[in-house]
Amino acid sequence: MASAYPQTNLISSDKVQGTNVYGTNSESIGEIDHLMIDKPSGRVVYAVMSFGGFMGLGHSHYPVPWGALKYDTSLGGYRTDITEAQLKDSPEFTEDSLVNPNRDWEKRTHDYYGAPYYW
Repeated sequence: MASAYPQTNLISSDKVQGTNVYGTNSESIGEIDHLMIDKPSGRVVYAVMSFGGFMGLGHSHYPVPWGALKYDTSLGGYRTDITEAQLKDSPEFTEDSLVNPNRDWEKRTHDYYGAPYYW
């Protein structure tokens, strides 16, 4: 549940992890596994989503620009126009892409999802 501090818009990152992400049809397309934060600015840049698998095995991880997600209080989760098919066809990445990102990969990822650049 993402309502850690009901009197404010702030939320702890541990409350975001595990929050469902819903597509335009209000069906869950996955959940947020973890966040990637830009060290210099302190802004959340990506929500790394996970979906698929069974009992924690075989699931896939996909970084989604934070700007592509909007919190929906009626769902208690994040809403996006991104489909599961788009996630599967997103620009290829490795864990190294997130640890040592390059602008080319970041531009392709943001452009692919139609999300504003964070830089």
